[in-house]
Amino acid sequence: MAEDHPGEMKNKEYRKHLRKLQGELVAMKEWVVSTGAKVVIIFEGRDTAGKGGVIKALTERVSPRVFRVVALPAPNDREKSQMYLQRYLTHMPAGGEVVIFDRSWYNRAGVERVFGFATDRQVAEFLRSIPDTERAVVSSGITLLKYWLEVSPGEQSLRLQSRIDDPRKTWKLSDMDVLSYTRWDEYTKARDAMFLFTSTEHAPWHVVPADDKNRARLNVLHHILDRIPYEHPDRVIPSLPTRVDSDLDMGANHEDLQIPSVY
Repeated sequence: MAEDHPGEMKNKEYRKHLRKLQGELVAMKEWVVSTGAKVVIIFEGRDTAGKGGVIKALTERVSPRVFRVVALPAPNDREKSQMYLQRYLTHMPAGGEVVIFDRSWYNRAGVERVFGFATDRQVAEFLRSIPDTERAVVSSGITLLKYWLEVSPGEQSLRLQSRIDDPRKTWKLSDMDVLSYTRWDEYTKARDAMFLFTSTEHAPWHVVPADDKNRARLNVLHHILDRIPYEHPDRVIPSLPTRVDSDLDMGANHEDLQIPSVY
């Protein structure tokens, strides 16, 4: 299994560090809400690189009304007729929101380029224009963070085989994953071109080595917290009050109701 590599961070140590970081993310969430900050976080990377696990670690202890995950399906016919970025821009955050893209407009520079879903002209225009678009996003007051998760060829093979063998993971395996597996070098060239044109001073890419899933998750959370200038809120810790007996007659007693219990 992919989780059993020598030197990989053990789950006990991982959970210890994760608990602390998730506490900081709660503080960050409260700061985002109180200040009206706007944050966009993009996750891209190789198939099986662990984007879902990173996003789960990032969001599982904060409010989904503040940390909003966007994972768009393939465009429908109407969306195909729109300006390419249109369906993504509608998900930009309002004040007090963090929007997390589980894959993003960079599909055009990756899977669409590798499989010919976009023409060479469309890809070239995307690579030329996206830095200006992202400059406008940042100039509007949005903090934009872009992460690329990278795994080795051997680790990707192990993870894909695990998805084939484990019935709990088969839902993660798509026909596109299998086809993509054969095109490692093409994805590498597409990735490098994407970095060359779109890793800018105002919106740089950050590469995350992800053969060790636990370390990758912690590294991303650390990095996000370092890039967001949040402050801990002043908080009064309450004490539980004493429950008060009530004489109010509600007309029913739960012992009298014939409601089955689940055991």
